[in-house]
Amino acid sequence: MKLISWNVNGLRAVMKKNFMDVFTQLDADFFCLQETKLQAGQIEMDLPGYTQYWNYAVKKGYSGTAIFAKEPADNVFYGIGKEEHDQEGRVITLEYPQFYLVTCYTPNSQNELKRLDYRMEWEDDFVAYLDELKKDRPVIVCGDLNVAHQEIDLKNWKTNQKNAGFTNEERAKFTALLDHGYTDTFRHFYPELTGAYSWWSYRFNARKNNAGWRIDYFIVSNDLTSHLTSASIHADILGSDHCPVELQVTLG
Repeated sequence: MKLISWNVNGLRAVMKKNFMDVFTQLDADFFCLQETKLQAGQIEMDLPGYTQYWNYAVKKGYSGTAIFAKEPADNVFYGIGKEEHDQEGRVITLEYPQFYLVTCYTPNSQNELKRLDYRMEWEDDFVAYLDELKKDRPVIVCGDLNVAHQEIDLKNWKTNQKNAGFTNEERAKFTALLDHGYTDTFRHFYPELTGAYSWWSYRFNARKNNAGWRIDYFIVSNDLTSHLTSASIHADILGSDHCPVELQVTLG
């Protein structure tokens, strides 16, 4: 089973570039998107063989997630069941007999960490949501989690220690998530690999110089680690300031 996650930073813009070529090329069983930045009716996707699931933010042109699935889900849930978090279209959960698939676009703590306190509340509520799912069956989580967990997960860690995405608070919450019984699949396969990033600023020729951050993840509950086949980052695929990340799992 092949899964792709990609923060497209505006799906309509990427559709005018290379989205359908990438979608066809990667040929995933599940193709998860974050930061779609659109409302219902603003785009028509012709994706034969896929069921489409969309979660839109109330605010126009903001946030939003989607999953395109070859196999229709038994159930779908939008958000995490808390009104204060569910206005921004950040989470979709698909239920299948063997697992839950969750795509997530974690709130950014923003400049000067204006939203850090809210981010901390989100982190606690999100892990509680995942833990409830995990009681029932294995969980696969993907998306832009807006944190570089370790120093090897970004190029310039020394100068970013007080910036959104690499604060001690955000990194500690990611560690806490893993401690609840989850595995960072890329680090499962490549525990010490450096220079592997999924997001690059549009400024300062960051992508050309590979001055990036690894903030896009596939996380699985630990009962799935023995089923993992591979994890990869498609840094060569352009179109967004993020690149797609991939997980392959063998179930059944």
